[in-house]
Amino acid sequence: MAPVIHLNGVSKSFGRVPALDGLDLTVNQGEVHGLLGPNGAGKSTTIRVLLGMLRADGGTARVLGQDPWSDPVGVRRRLAYVPGDVSLWPSLTGGEVVDLLARMHGTSNRARRDDLIERFELDPAKKSRTYSKGNRQKVGLISAFSLEADLLILDEPTSGLDPLMEEVFKQCVREAHDAGTTVLLSSHILSEVEQLCERVSIVRAGTVVDTGSLGQLRAHAATVVGAVLSTPPTGLDGVAGVQDVTVDGARVTVTTTQYDELMTRLAGFGIESLTVNPPTLEDLFLHYYQSTEHGTAKKETVR
Repeated sequence: MAPVIHLNGVSKSFGRVPALDGLDLTVNQGEVHGLLGPNGAGKSTTIRVLLGMLRADGGTARVLGQDPWSDPVGVRRRLAYVPGDVSLWPSLTGGEVVDLLARMHGTSNRARRDDLIERFELDPAKKSRTYSKGNRQKVGLISAFSLEADLLILDEPTSGLDPLMEEVFKQCVREAHDAGTTVLLSSHILSEVEQLCERVSIVRAGTVVDTGSLGQLRAHAATVVGAVLSTPPTGLDGVAGVQDVTVDGARVTVTTTQYDELMTRLAGFGIESLTVNPPTLEDLFLHYYQSTEHGTAKKETVR
């Protein structure tokens, strides 16, 4: 089955400033895929290429099997998009905006629309110019989730929402996933991505530096292992894959990417208790961003 999103070697520069540098991205049908990276990494430029708003300088881009630049209408009629700062027609009410966007898209579910308005606690009778940022985001989310779209592209969609509404958003993403909709979620809220996404791609300096399930990505970062032993341990520094060894009497904490030899060594000192803390998504993110390799200059990028 062909992927819903497939970018291969996509590059894009603004003048002399590179935004995308041979970026590869594959999002399979029916999955919720996270796109992670700080401001300047190239996430928003990637999304604009997917929407047909920007033409890539090189590489190929396919969305739902089509070229988003040469056939933007054909692509957009099958997807829904929510940016991080939704702009609305100020003289229209929120409900009128939702209905207008539905007519422009050509597909809508009226019962779903009414249910979402209630769940997001939006007053659809108020003029858009009176809405706070959070309420403008609600209008965008209600519009997107009420459409019969094959693909949802969500770029920082919960910006301005309170925690209760963030939970409603998560429920809606899960419902869309259960219905077979593909979701590309770009978010700074790592816990949100960790809870919702089956696979994650990490973008750095316009390139996807790693992609996979959280389990696969965690295999690339160290796990923290803590133990209380019967006797004080020695010689753990020489165990393969072990680093950052801290010993306090019979208590020991290490980080490791390998386990067999470490567990054998610890068992030799008598394990009384053991804790294993796999890296969180935040740990994985920092693994790629906490430092620049020696001798490698940081690239100047744009968002």
